[in-house]
Amino acid sequence: MKHELPKLAYGYDALEPYIDAKTMELHHSKHHQAYIDKLNTVLEKYPDLQGRPIEELLSDLQNLKAEDADRTMIRNQGGGHLNHTLFWKYLDPANKMDELVAKEIKSTFGSMDDFKKTFTESATKLFGSGWTWLMRDGKNSKLIIQNLPLQDNPVMLGHQAILGLDLWEHAYYLKHQNRRPEYIENFWKVFKF
Repeated sequence: MKHELPKLAYGYDALEPYIDAKTMELHHSKHHQAYIDKLNTVLEKYPDLQGRPIEELLSDLQNLKAEDADRTMIRNQGGGHLNHTLFWKYLDPANKMDELVAKEIKSTFGSMDDFKKTFTESATKLFGSGWTWLMRDGKNSKLIIQNLPLQDNPVMLGHQAILGLDLWEHAYYLKHQNRRPEYIENFWKVFKF
């Protein structure tokens, strides 16, 4: 089974004016597709890994029977695939955060505004490329905000992804150039609680 690019449930222009259609088209059809193509290429060498879900591959990286360089490719390309698959869902204009999760966020962070402030501060401070995540800790089920480098995903740490923000420049550079804080602010205009 080859991994495939998920179809968006909305048009590339659905997030205008906050995230422009051209960025969405390139981000989805070129960047995400490239992660999938490279993942499928490396998995061709390992037939026993091909049918496994991406979450399973990433959570079991250290135990995969693959060469070290290929394991790194699975981590990077598979992480890019999973992260973007989740990201498109977070951005879907028809989606709204689950009420129980929203209640838990308020309980953990004090209020939605406090959560947004903490998440935004973390995202703004991320050096280089990566993601800011709201995740559920796999050991104690507490909600935490954490920056992860490159295309790492919370599942690699034994955690559950709740909300992630792509902070690679390809996610915002056409519209926002080097103004990452502006992009983060616009993310909150798209994402619904």
